[in-house]
Amino acid sequence: MMLLKETYEKKAVPAMQELFHYKSAMAVPRIEKVTLNTGIGRLVGGKSGEEQKKIAADVTGDMSLIAGQKAVPTLAKSSIASFKSRQGMPIGVKVTLRGKRMYDFLDRLINVVLPRSRDFQGLDQASLDREGNMSIGIKEHIFFPEISPEKVKHMIGLEITVTTSAKTKEECLALLKLLKFPIK
Repeated sequence: MMLLKETYEKKAVPAMQELFHYKSAMAVPRIEKVTLNTGIGRLVGGKSGEEQKKIAADVTGDMSLIAGQKAVPTLAKSSIASFKSRQGMPIGVKVTLRGKRMYDFLDRLINVVLPRSRDFQGLDQASLDREGNMSIGIKEHIFFPEISPEKVKHMIGLEITVTTSAKTKEECLALLKLLKFPIK
């Protein structure tokens, strides 16, 4: 089985050069980073400080397992009474992957996680934006093989953003299809 980086270098670059008439292989768009993000505001809302820290630590641990890199909790910048949030309260967890970890994560995402998810029909083309980025929402994090469903205390959904150097939606779509992303 060819890994994602090898597929990019050996198949996607020549095909993209032919399709979009790039003069150099360095002009071909590439995946720059993958960002994983989740919100925990509902889980920590109305809880005491100790309970909030424990929930944030559990979710951070799960995200770190999924990404293979330490996750960072995001804190509220200001207090908002209607959301029951206070300044400095943990409201999310994020991880940014680049390089080898990014390619390893995308390999697992395409070949293991998405096929395991319930009623998966393929990624919608509407999840691509005009700048050539793709956002994927996953409802439950237990689809990842690193997470043991028996040990999960808090069920979270996460957003995965694949940032590419493509200038247009068409370039990004062609690149992701060549990299075997399951796009409808």
